[in-house]
Amino acid sequence: MGKIDQLNKAFESRVRLGIMSILMVNDWMDYKSLKTQLNLTDGNLASHINGLEKLEYITVRKGFIGKKTNTSYRITPLGKAAFQQHINALEKLLNSI
Repeated sequence: MGKIDQLNKAFESRVRLGIMSILMVNDWMDYKSLKTQLNLTDGNLASHINGLEKLEYITVRKGFIGKKTNTSYRITPLGKAAFQQHINALEKLLNSI
């Protein structure tokens, strides 16, 4: 039987689920694209990005495109493993019902 305590609290937010899902299938994703795809405000996205970065689940790359700054994000191996474990725990929980 699946146990709810096997779910990762870092991914309880739908925003964090969205961020991690997008980063699982994209090598790098820029801030503007994440914001647009998830339909978020700057503050909402930034706070969740900061939380995931502190956990070392994502990494940040800052650069320039022409004269404009560009911030992109990538999932780390630790983040990929943690998210996959979370998804596996969700599947176990659903299959136990």
